[in-house]
Amino acid sequence: MTGARVLSALAFAGTLAAPALAAAAPTRYALVIGNNLGDAQDAPLRYAEDDARKVHDVMRALGDVAPDRSELLLGEDADTVLRAVARINDEIRASPDRDDAMLFVYYSGHADARGLHLGATTLDLGLLERMIRGSSAGMRLLVLDACRSGAITRVKGATAGPPLQARVRVRPAGQGVVFLTASAAGEDAQESERLRGAFFTHYFVSGLLGAADSDGDGSVALDEVYKYAYDGTLRATSKTYAGIQHPTYAYEFRGQGEVVLTTLQATPVNHGALVVPAGRAFIVMQGGADGPVIAEVDAQARARKLVLRAGRYYLRGRGEDDLIEGSVTVAPGRTHALAASELQAFRYARMVRKGGSDRRLAHGPQVGYLLATPLDGGRLCHGVQVGYPLEARHFSVVPLAGWCRGGFTNAPLVATTDHVELGARLVHAWDLRGVSIDLGMHVGLGWLLQRFETPGRAGPRTGFAGRFGATAALTVDLAAGVYLGLTLTGGFAVLRRDPGPRLADAWAVVPSAQLVAGLGKRF
Repeated sequence: MTGARVLSALAFAGTLAAPALAAAAPTRYALVIGNNLGDAQDAPLRYAEDDARKVHDVMRALGDVAPDRSELLLGEDADTVLRAVARINDEIRASPDRDDAMLFVYYSGHADARGLHLGATTLDLGLLERMIRGSSAGMRLLVLDACRSGAITRVKGATAGPPLQARVRVRPAGQGVVFLTASAAGEDAQESERLRGAFFTHYFVSGLLGAADSDGDGSVALDEVYKYAYDGTLRATSKTYAGIQHPTYAYEFRGQGEVVLTTLQATPVNHGALVVPAGRAFIVMQGGADGPVIAEVDAQARARKLVLRAGRYYLRGRGEDDLIEGSVTVAPGRTHALAASELQAFRYARMVRKGGSDRRLAHGPQVGYLLATPLDGGRLCHGVQVGYPLEARHFSVVPLAGWCRGGFTNAPLVATTDHVELGARLVHAWDLRGVSIDLGMHVGLGWLLQRFETPGRAGPRTGFAGRFGATAALTVDLAAGVYLGLTLTGGFAVLRRDPGPRLADAWAVVPSAQLVAGLGKRF
């Protein structure tokens, strides 16, 4: 069947689904498997078992899976997993409502095209597929977050993208089997140190917690969570060294009804709801800023509500121009509608300096009014200075270009002095509430042109000056990345100029100071 015909069939099924939504929820069974260890050639994983715990917890809390119908296997071998699948299948077969039952099986760990690597043992992928298909449950769902797991969907006509555009709907009393994999055949399923878990499972769990509820009906359906996990995985892995990871799916079903995986309307015991503001991408960490990442909500996601276990969380929300972050408490049975003002805001440079951004550099132009002490003993030098700061986490470099005009009047001589300088500031910044202060050093190399306005007295003179000194700056963030800046530099200049009517020596060392006030814009 072509993709267009499949989508048409799905859309038609969706139009018939409304009556089935009122049907009783199916009895759900969950088997969740995680193993950090593979065979001798597999490097140990760090987060596969943690990912399994996350999936197990969310299915227990929001997936309507009773404690006596859920099982979590960590670090077990192939025989133990096969016995668990057989035991659950026997239990479903003996149940009078088996046609309305749902079997959910999840695995995180090593795998190849032939099977799952469970420590030193291998679970044949074909055997696992046959056991899932052979279950008496009306709906069977297998989710694999493992390398090359797409082999199970490749032979069944998998689709790696774009994800489902219509609802995958299966009547609870109907028959259906769905396979979701974190990667296509031949691809690696990647883990993230920042997320402390696999990319696919991170977005899959985030979606189940509510981030995937795109229609706002208070439940997360299979197609919604797949699309959310698919989009998030592609977006995140497009920036990794290993390359883009393509989740896949394959399904066979008949009947009508919506495959709901989690419900958000009735808050479970010891849970509460958190609603994050629109227009920002939020990451939710458990406990504090260094805690594990629990969920993520994309900036463009329509769903902004997450159902979380009651407790303290640290949120980081990224906008176009700034980042907001801080601690939030989720109370049992309560909904916390978060306001951006509850969290502390950091502009771009602060984000980079805190290490709270994927970006390693903030940058942008600045321009200001320049006032400098004269190098020739005359009037103050007035002009303009432009720069382009490159702000990293620990140090910032600010390339500079400036021009100013001074001079002197000393009868019978009247002169103007133009000073053009290229320089740089190397500074370290400290971020305080509302302002930033930086300290460092300044170097510059300039060219001077002195012209005399009294006819016939003297011709123009040129010179060069090397400027060295300490520098301090104060910046105040405004909006949209714009800031006010005030910079003071003090030190000395080594001056080389042509001898003339006022000075016979070609070399001189003179004190030097500059004051610059202006505006900047960070990108």
